[in-house]
Amino acid sequence: MLSREKNPFFQHAEAEYFLAVRRSGGRALRRHTAGGEPDRRSAGLPVRLGREVVVGRIAAIHNHTHNEFHQDRVGFFGFFECLDDQGVADALFEAAAAWLRERGLTTMRGPTSFSTNDECGLLVEGFDTPPTVLTPHNPPYYASLVERAGFAKAKDLYQYRTVSPELPERLLRGARLIAERHKITLRSLDMKRFYEEVDRIKPMYNAAWERNWGFIPMTDAEIDHLAKQLKPVVVPQLVVFAEREGEPIGFAAAIPDLNVALKKNPSGRLIPGILKILWAARSITRIRILLLGVLNEYRRTGADALMYHWIWEKSYALGYRWAEAGWILDDNTAMSNALVRMGFDRYKTLRLFDRAL
Repeated sequence: MLSREKNPFFQHAEAEYFLAVRRSGGRALRRHTAGGEPDRRSAGLPVRLGREVVVGRIAAIHNHTHNEFHQDRVGFFGFFECLDDQGVADALFEAAAAWLRERGLTTMRGPTSFSTNDECGLLVEGFDTPPTVLTPHNPPYYASLVERAGFAKAKDLYQYRTVSPELPERLLRGARLIAERHKITLRSLDMKRFYEEVDRIKPMYNAAWERNWGFIPMTDAEIDHLAKQLKPVVVPQLVVFAEREGEPIGFAAAIPDLNVALKKNPSGRLIPGILKILWAARSITRIRILLLGVLNEYRRTGADALMYHWIWEKSYALGYRWAEAGWILDDNTAMSNALVRMGFDRYKTLRLFDRAL
C-alpha cells in the first residue's frame, strides 16, 4: 500500500513519510526518501531502531485528483500514530504542513490513509466498541493531540450496527412494491466472472458517490487493485447487484469482519500466526457492509432497502449475526434515517479535521 511503485494511487498523487524518533539527545524527525519505501518496523509504537526509539509517524499527501475534482488546494495527512506527547505530535504535523506548503496547498485535512476511498477519520466516539476491518480505531487521546495542534472539525462520519435478523416487514413490503413498479431485480456476484463484475462496478461507483462531500473518483487501476486485494475474502452472496432490464443501477458489498481473526495473532508474525488467523476465521459471525450505492435517478426506487435486506438475509443464513454499515456523512440525513428505519443504530463517530496552512 505504501509503495510508490506498486500502489496505483501514486499515478495521480504524491506523498512523503516521516518518523519522529527520540534519541539520547532529544527528538528528531526522519524523512523516508531512500528508495521510496518506508521502514516497515514503524507500524507499532514505540519501536527501537538501534539507539533511536520511534515515537510517532505521519504521511503528507498531495492528491492531484482531489484538487482537480473539487477545485481547491487541500492537502492531507494520514497514517498518523503518536505517543501521548504534544511535542511529538506538533513536530509531526509541522513536518507534514511544511511539505504541503511547498506544493502551494492552503489547507491540511485528515486523517486519510491515503484518501476518503481508504481508511479515513479519527475515532472520537465509540472507544468501547470493537475495531472492525478497514476502519480506524485509535486511542482517545489522539483527538486532543490533533485539536491542540490547531485543527478543527471538518466533517463527522457515522458508523451504524445491527443485530436484528431482518428488516421491518412494512418497510420491506413497501420497497418490494416500488422495486416491482420500476422492474428492479437483484442478483449476487458471479465469482466465475469476477473481473467482468468489477468492470460493471467501476462506472457505478464514481457516479453513485460523486455528489458526496470529499468524494474522490477512483481510477480503473485503483479499483482493480482494491478488487485484487479483496478477492480472497469475498463471499459472493454478500455482494449484490440491483439491475433494471439487465443493466446495473446499484450495488452493495459486505465482507466478513476479519479483525475478529486478525486479533488472534497479536505478534503480527506470519508463522505460526497465519494458522491462528485461519482457524479463528472459521468462527467469524460479524460482517462489515463496505459499500452501498444507487445511481441518482434510481435512489427512490427501494433498491437500497432491498440490497440491505439481501445482504442481511444471506449473511444470516451463512451464520453471521452482527453487521456494521458505514461510514455515512453526518449531514446525509436521508441515508441515516433509512438505516435507522432498517433497524440499525449509530454507535461510532469518526472525524476529519482541517487546519489552515
